[in-house]
Amino acid sequence: MEEAIRLFNEKFGHFGELQIYFAPGRVNLIGEHTDYNGGFVFPCALTVGTYAVARKRSDGKIRMFSKNFSELGVLEVKIGHLQYDSNHSWANYPKGVIDTFQRHGSWIEKGFDVVYLGNIPNKAGLSSSASIELVTAVLLNDLFRLNLDMLTMVKLSQQAENRYIGVNCGIMDQFAIGMGKKDHAILLDCQTLDYTYCPVMLADLELIIANTNKSRGLADSKYNERRTECELALADLQTVLSVNSLGEVSVREFEAYKTLIKSDTFRKRAKHAVYENDRTKQAVQKMKNGDMAGLGLLMNQSHLSLRDDYEVSSKELDLLVEAAWKEGAIGARMTGAGFGGCTINIIEKQNVNSFKENVGSIYYENFGIQADFYQVQIGSGARKLS
Repeated sequence: MEEAIRLFNEKFGHFGELQIYFAPGRVNLIGEHTDYNGGFVFPCALTVGTYAVARKRSDGKIRMFSKNFSELGVLEVKIGHLQYDSNHSWANYPKGVIDTFQRHGSWIEKGFDVVYLGNIPNKAGLSSSASIELVTAVLLNDLFRLNLDMLTMVKLSQQAENRYIGVNCGIMDQFAIGMGKKDHAILLDCQTLDYTYCPVMLADLELIIANTNKSRGLADSKYNERRTECELALADLQTVLSVNSLGEVSVREFEAYKTLIKSDTFRKRAKHAVYENDRTKQAVQKMKNGDMAGLGLLMNQSHLSLRDDYEVSSKELDLLVEAAWKEGAIGARMTGAGFGGCTINIIEKQNVNSFKENVGSIYYENFGIQADFYQVQIGSGARKLS
């Protein structure tokens, strides 16, 4: 926060009243690629995230700077000219939120200066883009006294990513970041948006994120492709089943009617969505019962399904997960869109150092890349800090 304030004064001058905001990153314990299929997810907000320092202007200019993309310098747009511009890179995310708020009817009469600074690893699959969206949403809501509730801001941020950015994501990332609660994960029904908080009692365990440090170049395009494949599989099932999403299909129903899905590929995609949804509901019960070994087994099954049925893993992710299993991880799986990014691991505290050393060594020997490891804590959702 102090660094963000210093940067703001350096870029935009030391005068006027500054407002400071924060939105976390998120990690999904289980329930991957189920959100846009109308199923359940089980994410939690993290203590790392995106800080934004802002000051209102008296004109219609919006000036934005990100420490994480400092080579792009200060990017300037006007309130009435918020078209997507590929040259604006990261700044399209806040621009998209501003544009979506305006289309929703929120009156943003003046511009503002803002500095963003994030400590979420870029392209790691911990949802830095949704973090930028939600910190911008909270900023707009506060600066312009829009009086929007958090759930509305979550929905508008998702719309910005869908319509403005062009990534057909579900609502999980924005929801977890906006609605996060310290030391709790959220069981969210992505079709109804019903949710419950579940305490995460790790005791002598740690959550470790392992970053492949491989850019997820295919993630966005393949994400949209997987969504289309699932929609086509659902259409085949709907010739017999009266359902609105794959999230409504039970494992028993899927096994009874899966031959209706004409494409072998689409059948595999639907299988993952249905079985992953079931695993997610089971995982919450395991967590509530303190059965971390049972939760870990479900995480392992989740990874195998993402690798074999949904085909969104990568050789780097697979190696990190398999190395984690050999090192005695309670559970390990890829998390996020896939094709790079991160794994999430549940490790006994006493084994954390050896886990990092041994898994990191195996990864480097195979790919010549240093994996990064983060011990993460579960934090609260997007909010104003001052």
